[in-house]
Amino acid sequence: MENQRNMILAIVLSALVLFGWQFLGDRFFPPAKPPVTKIEGGQEKVLPQPGADPAADAPKAIRARATVLRETPRVAIDTPKLAGSINLKGARIDDLVLKAYRETVAKNAPPIRLLSPLGSPEAYYAGFGWTGDGVDAPGPNTVWTANGGKLTPETPVTLSWTNTRGQRFETVIAVDRDYMFTITQKLVNGGAGAVAARPYGLISKDGVSKDPSSWTLHTGPIGVFNDAANYDLSFKKLDEAGQPGIRFASTGGWLGFGDKYWLTALVPDSKASVDAGFLSTAPQVYQAVESGRALVIAPGKAASVSQRFFAGAKEVALLDRYENEQGVPLFSRAIDWGWFRVLEKPIFWVLDQVFKLVGNFGVAIIILTFLVRGLMFPIAQKQFRSMAGMRRVQPKMKELQERLKDDKPRLQQELLKLYQEEKVNPLAGCLPILVQIPVFYALYKVLMVTIEMRHQPFVLWIRDLSAPDPLHILNLFGLLDFTPPAFLGIGVLALLLGVSMWLQFKLNPQPMDDAQKQVFALMPWIMMFIMAPFAAGLLIYWVTSNFLTIAQQAWLYRQHPVEPVPAAATTIVAKKK
Repeated sequence: MENQRNMILAIVLSALVLFGWQFLGDRFFPPAKPPVTKIEGGQEKVLPQPGADPAADAPKAIRARATVLRETPRVAIDTPKLAGSINLKGARIDDLVLKAYRETVAKNAPPIRLLSPLGSPEAYYAGFGWTGDGVDAPGPNTVWTANGGKLTPETPVTLSWTNTRGQRFETVIAVDRDYMFTITQKLVNGGAGAVAARPYGLISKDGVSKDPSSWTLHTGPIGVFNDAANYDLSFKKLDEAGQPGIRFASTGGWLGFGDKYWLTALVPDSKASVDAGFLSTAPQVYQAVESGRALVIAPGKAASVSQRFFAGAKEVALLDRYENEQGVPLFSRAIDWGWFRVLEKPIFWVLDQVFKLVGNFGVAIIILTFLVRGLMFPIAQKQFRSMAGMRRVQPKMKELQERLKDDKPRLQQELLKLYQEEKVNPLAGCLPILVQIPVFYALYKVLMVTIEMRHQPFVLWIRDLSAPDPLHILNLFGLLDFTPPAFLGIGVLALLLGVSMWLQFKLNPQPMDDAQKQVFALMPWIMMFIMAPFAAGLLIYWVTSNFLTIAQQAWLYRQHPVEPVPAAATTIVAKKK
Protein backbone atom coordinates (compact mmCIF):
# COMPACT_ATOMS: atom_id res chain seq x y z
CA MET A 1 0.00 0.00 0.00
CA GLU A 2 2.84 2.38 0.89
CA ASN A 3 4.56 1.75 -2.45
CA GLN A 4 1.31 2.34 -4.33
CA ARG A 5 0.76 5.60 -2.50
CA ASN A 6 4.28 6.75 -3.32
CA MET A 7 3.83 5.82 -6.97
CA ILE A 8 0.53 7.75 -7.19
CA LEU A 9 2.12 10.75 -5.49
CA ALA A 10 5.07 10.65 -7.90
CA ILE A 11 2.77 10.47 -10.92
CA VAL A 12 0.66 13.38 -9.65
CA LEU A 13 3.74 15.54 -9.01
CA SER A 14 5.16 14.67 -12.42
CA ALA A 15 1.87 15.51 -14.11
CA LEU A 16 1.78 18.86 -12.34
CA VAL A 17 5.28 19.63 -13.63
CA LEU A 18 4.50 18.47 -17.16
CA PHE A 19 1.12 20.13 -17.65
CA GLY A 20 1.89 23.16 -15.49
CA TRP A 21 4.79 23.88 -17.80
CA GLN A 22 2.42 24.11 -20.75
CA PHE A 23 0.67 27.08 -19.11
CA LEU A 24 3.73 28.84 -17.70
CA GLY A 25 6.37 27.96 -20.28
CA ASP A 26 4.92 30.01 -23.14
CA ARG A 27 4.91 33.09 -20.93
CA PHE A 28 8.29 32.82 -19.24
CA PHE A 29 10.24 30.54 -21.61
CA PRO A 30 8.56 30.61 -25.02
CA PRO A 31 9.91 27.76 -27.17
CA ALA A 32 11.69 28.19 -30.44
CA LYS A 33 10.05 29.33 -33.65
CA PRO A 34 8.24 26.66 -35.73
CA PRO A 35 10.45 24.07 -37.45
CA VAL A 36 11.87 25.17 -40.79
CA THR A 37 11.76 21.69 -42.31
CA LYS A 38 9.48 18.66 -42.14
CA ILE A 39 10.34 14.99 -42.69
CA GLU A 40 7.67 13.19 -44.74
CA GLY A 41 8.07 9.75 -46.26
CA GLY A 42 11.75 9.88 -45.38
CA GLN A 43 12.16 13.10 -47.41
CA GLU A 44 12.99 16.54 -46.05
CA LYS A 45 10.65 19.37 -47.08
CA VAL A 46 11.16 23.08 -46.40
CA LEU A 47 8.23 24.69 -44.60
CA PRO A 48 6.98 28.23 -45.30
CA GLN A 49 7.76 30.79 -42.63
CA PRO A 50 4.88 33.30 -42.53
CA GLY A 51 6.52 35.33 -39.80
CA ALA A 52 9.63 35.88 -41.90
CA ASP A 53 7.94 38.38 -44.21
CA PRO A 54 6.24 41.18 -42.26
CA ALA A 55 4.80 42.58 -45.49
CA ALA A 56 3.87 39.40 -47.32
CA ASP A 57 1.02 39.24 -49.80
CA ALA A 58 -2.21 37.93 -48.33
CA PRO A 59 -5.75 37.18 -49.51
CA LYS A 60 -6.95 40.41 -47.89
CA ALA A 61 -4.62 42.42 -50.13
CA ILE A 62 -5.95 45.72 -51.39
CA ARG A 63 -3.85 45.25 -54.52
CA ALA A 64 -0.85 43.18 -55.36
CA ARG A 65 2.37 44.81 -54.25
CA ALA A 66 3.86 44.69 -57.73
CA THR A 67 0.86 46.58 -59.07
CA VAL A 68 1.18 49.31 -56.44
CA LEU A 69 4.89 49.67 -57.11
CA ARG A 70 4.27 50.22 -60.82
CA GLU A 71 1.76 53.02 -60.21
CA THR A 72 4.23 55.62 -58.93
CA PRO A 73 7.57 57.06 -60.14
CA ARG A 74 10.49 55.62 -58.20
CA VAL A 75 14.22 55.82 -57.52
CA ALA A 76 15.93 52.45 -57.17
CA ILE A 77 17.84 51.45 -54.02
CA ASP A 78 20.81 49.16 -54.52
CA THR A 79 23.37 48.45 -51.78
CA PRO A 80 25.32 45.32 -50.74
CA LYS A 81 22.55 44.45 -48.27
CA LEU A 82 19.43 46.27 -49.51
CA ALA A 83 17.31 46.45 -52.62
CA GLY A 84 14.11 48.35 -53.31
CA SER A 85 13.00 51.83 -54.22
CA ILE A 86 11.98 55.28 -53.01
CA ASN A 87 8.49 56.44 -53.89
CA LEU A 88 8.68 59.93 -55.42
CA LYS A 89 4.99 60.37 -54.61
CA GLY A 90 5.21 61.46 -51.00
CA ALA A 91 9.00 60.96 -50.85
CA ARG A 92 8.64 57.69 -48.95
CA ILE A 93 11.02 54.81 -48.43
CA ASP A 94 8.40 52.10 -48.87
CA ASP A 95 9.97 49.27 -50.84
CA LEU A 96 12.82 47.38 -49.22
CA VAL A 97 14.11 43.80 -49.16
CA LEU A 98 17.11 42.41 -47.27
CA LYS A 99 19.46 40.66 -49.69
CA ALA A 100 21.36 38.67 -47.07
CA TYR A 101 18.33 36.94 -45.50
CA ARG A 102 15.86 34.48 -46.94
CA GLU A 103 12.34 33.63 -45.87
CA THR A 104 13.12 29.91 -45.54
CA VAL A 105 16.14 27.61 -45.67
CA ALA A 106 15.36 26.65 -49.27
CA LYS A 107 18.08 27.77 -51.70
CA ASN A 108 15.60 29.49 -53.99
CA ALA A 109 13.64 31.20 -51.17
CA PRO A 110 12.92 34.91 -51.77
CA PRO A 111 14.69 37.51 -49.65
CA ILE A 112 13.05 38.99 -46.58
CA ARG A 113 10.81 41.92 -47.45
CA LEU A 114 10.83 44.60 -44.76
CA LEU A 115 8.91 47.56 -46.26
CA SER A 116 5.85 47.71 -48.55
CA PRO A 117 3.97 50.69 -50.04
CA LEU A 118 0.64 52.06 -48.91
CA GLY A 119 -2.11 50.35 -50.84
CA SER A 120 -0.49 46.93 -50.65
CA PRO A 121 -1.20 44.45 -47.87
CA GLU A 122 0.41 45.20 -44.50
CA ALA A 123 1.94 48.49 -45.65
CA TYR A 124 5.14 49.49 -43.88
CA TYR A 125 7.06 52.63 -44.81
CA ALA A 126 8.98 55.70 -43.63
CA GLY A 127 8.31 59.32 -44.58
CA PHE A 128 9.90 62.70 -43.81
CA GLY A 129 8.66 66.26 -44.14
CA TRP A 130 7.79 69.62 -42.56
CA THR A 131 4.85 71.14 -40.70
CA GLY A 132 4.33 74.71 -39.57
CA ASP A 133 2.80 78.15 -40.04
CA GLY A 134 3.16 80.16 -43.22
CA VAL A 135 4.53 77.21 -45.14
CA ASP A 136 2.83 75.12 -47.81
CA ALA A 137 4.57 71.83 -47.09
CA PRO A 138 4.56 68.89 -49.50
CA GLY A 139 2.02 66.20 -48.65
CA PRO A 140 1.55 62.47 -49.25
CA ASN A 141 0.39 63.08 -52.85
CA THR A 142 3.20 65.48 -53.77
CA VAL A 143 5.39 64.16 -56.59
CA TRP A 144 9.03 65.06 -56.04
CA THR A 145 11.80 65.40 -58.62
CA ALA A 146 14.96 63.31 -58.22
CA ASN A 147 18.42 64.22 -59.48
CA GLY A 148 19.34 60.58 -60.09
CA GLY A 149 17.81 57.22 -60.87
CA LYS A 150 19.52 55.04 -58.24
CA LEU A 151 20.49 55.37 -54.59
CA THR A 152 23.74 53.56 -53.71
CA PRO A 153 26.34 54.04 -50.94
CA GLU A 154 28.41 56.03 -53.43
CA THR A 155 25.59 58.09 -54.98
CA PRO A 156 23.14 59.94 -52.70
CA VAL A 157 19.88 61.13 -54.21
CA THR A 158 18.38 64.60 -53.83
CA LEU A 159 14.60 64.99 -54.03
CA SER A 160 13.22 68.48 -54.57
CA TRP A 161 9.88 70.27 -54.83
CA THR A 162 8.92 73.97 -54.94
CA ASN A 163 5.51 75.33 -54.00
CA THR A 164 3.70 78.30 -55.56
CA ARG A 165 4.98 80.64 -52.83
CA GLY A 166 8.61 80.13 -53.78
CA GLN A 167 9.40 77.84 -50.86
CA ARG A 168 11.76 75.12 -51.99
CA PHE A 169 12.07 71.76 -50.22
CA GLU A 170 15.05 69.46 -50.70
CA THR A 171 15.57 66.03 -49.19
CA VAL A 172 18.97 64.43 -49.58
CA ILE A 173 18.92 60.68 -48.97
CA ALA A 174 22.18 58.80 -48.45
CA VAL A 175 22.73 55.19 -47.38
CA ASP A 176 25.71 53.28 -46.03
CA ARG A 177 26.75 49.76 -46.96
CA ASP A 178 24.59 48.26 -44.22
CA TYR A 179 21.10 49.43 -43.18
CA MET A 180 21.38 53.09 -42.16
CA PHE A 181 19.92 55.92 -44.23
CA THR A 182 20.83 59.56 -43.59
CA ILE A 183 18.02 62.02 -44.37
CA THR A 184 18.94 65.69 -44.68
CA GLN A 185 15.96 68.02 -45.11
CA LYS A 186 16.44 71.57 -46.34
CA LEU A 187 13.87 74.35 -46.61
CA VAL A 188 14.80 77.39 -48.72
CA ASN A 189 12.46 80.32 -48.10
CA GLY A 190 12.13 82.14 -51.41
CA GLY A 191 8.86 83.78 -50.35
CA ALA A 192 8.12 87.27 -49.08
CA GLY A 193 7.61 86.48 -45.41
CA ALA A 194 9.25 84.47 -42.65
CA VAL A 195 8.06 80.94 -42.00
CA ALA A 196 8.16 78.74 -38.88
CA ALA A 197 8.53 75.06 -39.72
CA ARG A 198 9.25 71.88 -37.82
CA PRO A 199 10.91 68.84 -39.47
CA TYR A 200 9.46 65.42 -38.75
CA GLY A 201 9.99 61.77 -39.53
CA LEU A 202 7.51 58.93 -39.27
CA ILE A 203 7.28 55.19 -39.64
CA SER A 204 3.85 53.75 -40.46
CA LYS A 205 3.08 50.06 -39.98
CA ASP A 206 -0.10 48.14 -40.76
CA GLY A 207 -0.66 45.22 -38.39
CA VAL A 208 1.13 43.91 -35.33
CA SER A 209 4.40 42.02 -35.37
CA LYS A 210 4.33 38.42 -36.56
CA ASP A 211 6.66 37.62 -33.65
CA PRO A 212 4.59 37.66 -30.44
CA SER A 213 5.89 39.70 -27.55
CA SER A 214 6.50 37.76 -24.33
CA TRP A 215 8.06 38.04 -20.91
CA THR A 216 11.46 37.10 -22.33
CA LEU A 217 11.25 38.75 -25.76
CA HIS A 218 9.90 42.22 -26.54
CA THR A 219 8.56 42.95 -30.02
CA GLY A 220 6.56 45.91 -31.30
CA PRO A 221 7.04 49.61 -30.48
CA ILE A 222 10.42 50.27 -28.89
CA GLY A 223 12.63 53.26 -28.27
CA VAL A 224 15.37 54.94 -26.27
CA PHE A 225 14.39 58.23 -24.64
CA ASN A 226 16.74 60.29 -22.49
CA ASP A 227 19.30 57.47 -22.41
CA ALA A 228 16.86 54.80 -21.20
CA ALA A 229 15.48 51.92 -23.26
CA ASN A 230 11.70 51.49 -23.06
CA TYR A 231 10.39 47.93 -23.34
CA ASP A 232 7.03 48.71 -21.73
CA LEU A 233 5.40 49.79 -24.99
CA SER A 234 3.07 47.45 -26.86
CA PHE A 235 0.56 47.48 -29.71
CA LYS A 236 -2.19 46.90 -27.15
CA LYS A 237 -1.22 50.06 -25.27
CA LEU A 238 -1.24 52.03 -28.52
CA ASP A 239 -4.74 50.72 -29.28
CA GLU A 240 -5.89 51.88 -25.85
CA ALA A 241 -4.22 55.29 -26.20
CA GLY A 242 -5.81 55.95 -29.62
CA GLN A 243 -5.05 59.16 -31.52
CA PRO A 244 -3.34 61.11 -28.73
CA GLY A 245 -0.83 58.30 -28.52
CA ILE A 246 2.04 57.93 -26.08
CA ARG A 247 4.47 60.85 -26.16
CA PHE A 248 8.04 61.39 -24.95
CA ALA A 249 10.11 64.55 -24.71
CA SER A 250 13.72 63.52 -25.22
CA THR A 251 17.17 64.71 -26.12
CA GLY A 252 18.28 62.46 -28.95
CA GLY A 253 17.42 58.80 -28.67
CA TRP A 254 15.55 56.73 -31.25
CA LEU A 255 12.19 55.01 -31.77
CA GLY A 256 10.58 52.54 -34.10
CA PHE A 257 9.21 49.02 -34.43
CA GLY A 258 11.10 45.83 -33.72
CA ASP A 259 10.46 42.21 -34.63
CA LYS A 260 12.56 39.34 -33.34
CA TYR A 261 15.18 39.84 -36.06
CA TRP A 262 14.23 43.05 -37.92
CA LEU A 263 14.07 46.71 -36.92
CA THR A 264 12.96 50.06 -38.30
CA ALA A 265 14.02 53.10 -36.30
CA LEU A 266 14.07 56.90 -36.57
CA VAL A 267 17.30 58.33 -35.16
CA PRO A 268 17.27 62.13 -34.65
CA ASP A 269 20.39 64.11 -33.90
CA SER A 270 21.76 62.91 -30.54
CA LYS A 271 21.92 66.49 -29.19
CA ALA A 272 18.57 67.71 -30.51
CA SER A 273 15.46 68.12 -28.40
CA VAL A 274 12.67 66.13 -29.98
CA ASP A 275 9.03 65.41 -29.39
CA ALA A 276 8.59 61.68 -30.06
CA GLY A 277 5.93 59.08 -29.61
CA PHE A 278 3.66 56.36 -30.92
CA LEU A 279 0.00 56.36 -31.89
CA SER A 280 -2.66 54.25 -33.54
CA THR A 281 -4.19 56.14 -36.48
CA ALA A 282 -6.72 53.44 -37.41
CA PRO A 283 -7.50 49.88 -36.31
CA GLN A 284 -4.21 47.98 -36.45
CA VAL A 285 -2.37 50.90 -38.09
CA TYR A 286 0.48 52.26 -35.99
CA GLN A 287 2.94 55.12 -36.35
CA ALA A 288 6.20 56.13 -34.71
CA VAL A 289 6.67 59.90 -35.08
CA GLU A 290 9.35 62.36 -34.04
CA SER A 291 9.62 66.08 -34.71
CA GLY A 292 12.30 68.63 -33.92
CA ARG A 293 12.02 72.18 -32.64
CA ALA A 294 10.42 74.86 -34.83
CA LEU A 295 12.82 76.76 -37.07
CA VAL A 296 12.10 80.37 -38.04
CA ILE A 297 13.37 81.00 -41.58
CA ALA A 298 13.56 84.56 -42.86
CA PRO A 299 12.96 85.42 -46.55
CA GLY A 300 15.95 84.48 -48.65
CA LYS A 301 17.32 82.19 -45.95
CA ALA A 302 17.45 78.42 -45.60
CA ALA A 303 17.56 75.85 -42.81
CA SER A 304 18.45 72.18 -42.81
CA VAL A 305 18.28 69.30 -40.36
CA SER A 306 19.56 65.74 -40.51
CA GLN A 307 18.35 62.51 -39.01
CA ARG A 308 18.90 58.84 -39.70
CA PHE A 309 16.61 55.96 -40.50
CA PHE A 310 17.56 52.33 -39.82
CA ALA A 311 15.79 49.54 -41.69
CA GLY A 312 17.34 46.12 -41.53
CA ALA A 313 18.50 43.15 -39.51
CA LYS A 314 19.44 43.35 -35.83
CA GLU A 315 22.99 42.12 -36.27
CA VAL A 316 24.82 42.24 -32.93
CA ALA A 317 28.16 43.63 -34.12
CA LEU A 318 26.46 46.15 -36.41
CA LEU A 319 24.20 47.56 -33.67
CA ASP A 320 27.21 47.80 -31.35
CA ARG A 321 29.14 49.68 -34.04
CA TYR A 322 26.34 52.17 -34.64
CA GLU A 323 26.18 52.72 -30.89
CA ASN A 324 29.88 52.98 -30.12
CA GLU A 325 31.26 54.55 -33.28
CA GLN A 326 28.35 56.56 -34.67
CA GLY A 327 26.73 57.74 -31.46
CA VAL A 328 23.28 56.11 -31.68
CA PRO A 329 22.43 55.91 -27.97
CA LEU A 330 21.88 52.39 -26.61
CA PHE A 331 21.25 51.04 -30.09
CA SER A 332 22.37 47.58 -28.99
CA ARG A 333 19.28 47.51 -26.75
CA ALA A 334 17.18 47.02 -29.87
CA ILE A 335 17.92 43.37 -29.05
CA ASP A 336 16.01 42.44 -25.90
CA TRP A 337 18.88 40.73 -24.06
CA GLY A 338 17.03 40.84 -20.75
CA TRP A 339 18.44 40.51 -17.25
CA PHE A 340 21.40 38.30 -18.18
CA ARG A 341 22.79 40.64 -20.83
CA VAL A 342 26.15 40.74 -19.01
CA LEU A 343 26.41 36.98 -19.55
CA GLU A 344 24.59 36.62 -22.87
CA LYS A 345 26.80 38.95 -24.88
CA PRO A 346 30.05 37.20 -23.84
CA ILE A 347 28.48 33.82 -24.66
CA PHE A 348 27.42 35.13 -28.04
CA TRP A 349 30.90 36.55 -28.61
CA VAL A 350 32.51 33.18 -27.83
CA LEU A 351 30.06 31.36 -30.11
CA ASP A 352 30.64 33.85 -32.90
CA GLN A 353 34.43 33.65 -32.62
CA VAL A 354 34.43 29.85 -32.53
CA PHE A 355 32.01 29.80 -35.47
CA LYS A 356 34.41 31.92 -37.50
CA LEU A 357 37.10 29.30 -36.82
CA VAL A 358 35.10 26.10 -37.42
CA GLY A 359 32.33 27.34 -39.77
CA ASN A 360 29.49 25.49 -38.00
CA PHE A 361 27.41 26.92 -35.16
CA GLY A 362 26.44 23.44 -33.93
CA VAL A 363 30.11 22.53 -33.52
CA ALA A 364 30.62 25.95 -31.90
CA ILE A 365 27.90 25.13 -29.34
CA ILE A 366 29.58 21.80 -28.55
CA ILE A 367 32.94 23.56 -28.10
CA LEU A 368 31.23 26.15 -25.88
CA THR A 369 29.89 23.28 -23.76
CA PHE A 370 33.41 21.91 -23.30
CA LEU A 371 34.64 25.39 -22.33
CA VAL A 372 31.85 25.87 -19.77
CA ARG A 373 32.40 22.41 -18.30
CA GLY A 374 36.13 23.11 -18.20
CA LEU A 375 35.61 26.35 -16.28
CA MET A 376 33.34 24.56 -13.84
CA PHE A 377 35.61 21.52 -13.47
CA PRO A 378 36.84 22.42 -9.93
CA ILE A 379 33.24 22.91 -8.75
CA ALA A 380 32.17 19.68 -10.41
CA GLN A 381 35.03 17.81 -8.78
CA LYS A 382 33.83 18.90 -5.35
CA GLN A 383 30.30 17.91 -6.30
CA PHE A 384 31.28 14.45 -7.45
CA ARG A 385 33.49 13.85 -4.42
CA SER A 386 30.52 14.70 -2.25
CA MET A 387 28.28 12.45 -4.33
CA ALA A 388 30.82 9.64 -4.04
CA GLY A 389 30.75 10.18 -0.29
CA MET A 390 26.96 10.03 -0.33
CA ARG A 391 27.11 6.72 -2.18
CA ARG A 392 29.56 5.44 0.39
CA VAL A 393 27.30 6.27 3.33
CA GLN A 394 24.06 5.19 1.69
CA PRO A 395 24.05 1.77 3.44
CA LYS A 396 24.34 3.54 6.78
CA MET A 397 21.59 5.95 5.78
CA LYS A 398 19.39 3.02 4.80
CA GLU A 399 20.04 1.35 8.16
CA LEU A 400 19.04 4.53 10.00
CA GLN A 401 15.92 4.86 7.91
CA GLU A 402 14.86 1.28 8.70
CA ARG A 403 15.67 1.61 12.39
CA LEU A 404 14.07 5.01 12.95
CA LYS A 405 11.26 5.00 10.38
CA ASP A 406 8.71 5.69 13.13
CA ASP A 407 10.70 8.53 14.67
CA LYS A 408 11.17 11.18 11.94
CA PRO A 409 12.71 13.93 14.16
CA ARG A 410 15.28 11.47 15.53
CA LEU A 411 15.99 10.21 12.01
CA GLN A 412 16.80 13.74 10.82
CA GLN A 413 19.10 14.30 13.78
CA GLU A 414 20.95 11.05 13.15
CA LEU A 415 21.30 11.77 9.44
CA LEU A 416 22.78 15.21 10.15
CA LYS A 417 25.19 13.63 12.61
CA LEU A 418 26.16 11.04 9.99
CA TYR A 419 26.80 13.76 7.40
CA GLN A 420 29.09 15.58 9.83
CA GLU A 421 31.00 12.44 10.78
CA GLU A 422 31.49 11.35 7.17
CA LYS A 423 32.16 14.93 5.96
CA VAL A 424 29.57 14.81 3.17
CA ASN A 425 27.04 17.40 2.06
CA PRO A 426 23.82 16.17 0.38
CA LEU A 427 23.31 19.62 -1.16
CA ALA A 428 26.74 19.85 -2.76
CA GLY A 429 25.44 18.29 -5.93
CA CYS A 430 23.12 21.26 -6.46
CA LEU A 431 25.91 23.83 -6.84
CA PRO A 432 27.02 22.99 -10.41
CA ILE A 433 23.37 22.87 -11.46
CA LEU A 434 22.75 26.31 -9.93
CA VAL A 435 25.89 27.69 -11.60
CA GLN A 436 24.79 26.32 -14.98
CA ILE A 437 21.28 27.80 -14.82
CA PRO A 438 22.39 31.34 -15.84
CA VAL A 439 24.60 29.87 -18.59
CA PHE A 440 21.77 27.71 -19.88
CA TYR A 441 19.30 30.61 -19.82
CA ALA A 442 21.82 32.91 -21.49
CA LEU A 443 22.31 30.41 -24.32
CA TYR A 444 18.52 30.08 -24.59
CA LYS A 445 18.25 33.86 -25.10
CA VAL A 446 21.18 33.95 -27.54
CA LEU A 447 19.54 31.29 -29.69
CA MET A 448 16.21 33.09 -29.46
CA VAL A 449 17.11 36.72 -30.13
CA THR A 450 20.26 36.81 -32.28
CA ILE A 451 19.82 36.76 -36.03
CA GLU A 452 23.27 35.23 -36.39
CA MET A 453 21.72 31.93 -35.20
CA ARG A 454 18.79 32.12 -37.62
CA HIS A 455 18.86 29.38 -40.30
CA GLN A 456 22.25 28.12 -39.11
CA PRO A 457 22.58 24.41 -39.95
CA PHE A 458 24.33 21.71 -37.93
CA VAL A 459 24.48 18.28 -39.59
CA LEU A 460 22.14 15.97 -41.48
CA TRP A 461 18.49 16.93 -40.93
CA ILE A 462 19.14 19.88 -38.56
CA ARG A 463 18.89 22.85 -40.92
CA ASP A 464 18.24 25.56 -38.31
CA LEU A 465 19.72 25.47 -34.80
CA SER A 466 17.29 28.15 -33.63
CA ALA A 467 14.28 25.95 -34.53
CA PRO A 468 13.11 22.64 -32.97
CA ASP A 469 14.37 19.26 -34.12
CA PRO A 470 12.10 18.30 -37.07
CA LEU A 471 12.87 14.54 -36.96
CA HIS A 472 10.07 13.10 -34.80
CA ILE A 473 10.04 9.66 -33.25
CA LEU A 474 6.25 9.24 -33.08
CA ASN A 475 5.84 9.29 -36.87
CA LEU A 476 8.81 6.96 -37.31
CA PHE A 477 11.09 9.77 -38.44
CA GLY A 478 8.70 10.96 -41.12
CA LEU A 479 7.89 7.57 -42.61
CA LEU A 480 4.30 7.80 -41.36
CA ASP A 481 2.13 10.43 -43.04
CA PHE A 482 1.29 12.64 -40.07
CA THR A 483 2.97 15.35 -38.04
CA PRO A 484 2.70 14.99 -34.25
CA PRO A 485 1.45 18.04 -32.33
CA ALA A 486 4.15 20.17 -30.72
CA PHE A 487 3.44 18.62 -27.32
CA LEU A 488 4.22 15.14 -28.66
CA GLY A 489 6.87 16.12 -31.21
CA ILE A 490 9.68 14.17 -29.56
CA GLY A 491 12.76 14.53 -31.72
CA VAL A 492 16.01 12.60 -31.69
CA LEU A 493 17.73 15.31 -29.65
CA ALA A 494 14.96 15.29 -27.05
CA LEU A 495 15.26 11.50 -26.76
CA LEU A 496 19.03 11.80 -26.29
CA LEU A 497 18.35 14.38 -23.59
CA GLY A 498 16.02 11.99 -21.76
CA VAL A 499 18.44 9.07 -22.02
CA SER A 500 21.42 11.15 -20.86
CA MET A 501 19.48 12.49 -17.88
CA TRP A 502 18.37 8.95 -16.98
CA LEU A 503 21.99 7.78 -17.05
CA GLN A 504 22.99 10.71 -14.85
CA PHE A 505 20.34 9.91 -12.26
CA LYS A 506 21.46 6.28 -12.27
CA LEU A 507 24.98 7.38 -11.34
CA ASN A 508 23.77 9.77 -8.65
CA PRO A 509 23.11 8.64 -5.06
CA GLN A 510 19.51 7.45 -4.78
CA PRO A 511 17.11 9.47 -2.60
CA MET A 512 16.04 7.84 0.64
CA ASP A 513 12.36 8.74 0.19
CA ASP A 514 10.45 6.39 -2.11
CA ALA A 515 8.29 9.20 -3.54
CA GLN A 516 11.43 11.13 -4.43
CA LYS A 517 12.82 8.04 -6.12
CA GLN A 518 9.72 7.77 -8.28
CA VAL A 519 9.84 11.47 -9.21
CA PHE A 520 13.53 11.21 -10.13
CA ALA A 521 12.78 8.13 -12.19
CA LEU A 522 10.14 9.99 -14.19
CA MET A 523 11.92 13.35 -14.41
CA PRO A 524 14.18 12.54 -17.42
CA TRP A 525 11.18 11.62 -19.54
CA ILE A 526 9.19 14.64 -18.34
CA MET A 527 12.09 16.89 -19.33
CA MET A 528 12.19 15.12 -22.69
CA PHE A 529 8.62 16.28 -23.38
CA ILE A 530 9.19 19.77 -21.96
CA MET A 531 12.36 20.45 -23.95
CA ALA A 532 11.25 18.90 -27.27
CA PRO A 533 9.80 22.20 -28.68
CA PHE A 534 12.94 24.19 -27.83
CA ALA A 535 15.71 25.18 -30.21
CA ALA A 536 17.89 22.32 -31.43
CA GLY A 537 21.00 24.28 -30.45
CA LEU A 538 19.84 24.40 -26.83
CA LEU A 539 19.30 20.64 -26.74
CA ILE A 540 22.72 20.05 -28.30
CA TYR A 541 24.26 22.06 -25.46
CA TRP A 542 22.34 20.16 -22.78
CA VAL A 543 22.92 16.70 -24.25
CA THR A 544 26.65 17.40 -24.67
CA SER A 545 26.83 18.72 -21.10
CA ASN A 546 25.03 15.63 -19.80
CA PHE A 547 27.37 13.18 -21.50
CA LEU A 548 30.41 15.13 -20.30
CA THR A 549 28.97 15.00 -16.78
CA ILE A 550 28.41 11.23 -17.08
CA ALA A 551 32.01 10.71 -18.24
CA GLN A 552 33.32 12.90 -15.42
CA GLN A 553 31.20 11.09 -12.85
CA ALA A 554 32.28 7.65 -14.05
CA TRP A 555 35.94 8.66 -13.95
CA LEU A 556 35.67 10.15 -10.48
CA TYR A 557 33.76 7.18 -9.10
CA ARG A 558 36.65 4.99 -10.21
CA GLN A 559 38.93 7.27 -8.21
CA HIS A 560 36.60 7.07 -5.20
CA PRO A 561 35.08 3.57 -5.21
CA VAL A 562 32.19 2.82 -2.88
CA GLU A 563 33.40 1.02 0.22
CA PRO A 564 31.74 -2.28 1.20
CA VAL A 565 28.82 -2.11 3.60
CA PRO A 566 30.03 -2.83 7.16
CA ALA A 567 29.00 -6.25 8.39
CA ALA A 568 27.26 -4.81 11.42
CA ALA A 569 25.12 -2.55 9.29
CA THR A 570 24.20 -5.43 6.99
CA THR A 571 23.18 -7.55 9.98
CA ILE A 572 21.00 -4.80 11.40
CA VAL A 573 19.26 -4.27 8.08
CA ALA A 574 18.65 -8.01 7.75
CA LYS A 575 17.17 -8.23 11.24
CA LYS A 576 14.84 -5.34 10.58
CA LYS A 577 13.52 -7.08 7.48
